[in-house]
Amino acid sequence: MTKKVLIVEDERRIRELISDYFVAQNWSVCQAADGSEGLYTFENEIPDLVILDLMMPEMDGWELCRRIRRRSGVPIIILTAVSGDDRQIEGYELGADDYVTKPFSPKVLVSKAEVLMRRVDGHLISASETPIGFGVRLNTRSRKLEYAEESVELTPKEYGLLQLLLRNRGIVLSRDTILGYIWGSEYEGDVRVVDTHIKKLRGKMGPASECIRTVFGVGYTYEEKS
Repeated sequence: MTKKVLIVEDERRIRELISDYFVAQNWSVCQAADGSEGLYTFENEIPDLVILDLMMPEMDGWELCRRIRRRSGVPIIILTAVSGDDRQIEGYELGADDYVTKPFSPKVLVSKAEVLMRRVDGHLISASETPIGFGVRLNTRSRKLEYAEESVELTPKEYGLLQLLLRNRGIVLSRDTILGYIWGSEYEGDVRVVDTHIKKLRGKMGPASECIRTVFGVGYTYEEKS
């Protein structure tokens, strides 16, 4: 699956330069020119990685990083002209994963992103059991749901759906957003295929099925339950 990066940077020239380098490495790219647009794009595009500048209009990078971290564990790289250990520490305390100071090499930035994503993916693979509620666990190696003495295998689409919902706990994902992420932007079938797969996924989740909540007229969200 192609990885998607969200670039939030108010300087168009820098934003497009970064975009070109990521596209050249087969990333999907979405862009935003300020923090408010960045938050909106984050919620609708569901990126795998966020690169954000600190000094932006509407909403600065500090606040954007803070708001993203309340909703998601997506990797974040801070890009800024502001230097100094204290500022970097502040960024890390907000939940940033890496810090790149301007001027920078776009090629090095892409390399940092690739390394960060490999680290994240490796962590997901090594964390073989992910609790999802009511004693139900997701085994990320076997791609099976486990609870009590039961072990239920998931199809690739069901596994992708559950991972997408778990990664964005508390965020309402529209059917169109889910469709684009799991089935791809070129899919031309009925959006109700999402509902069908959610129903099948819930049927395999046992007591944790109610963690997936339907938001009528919009889509679905994953809510923590115990």
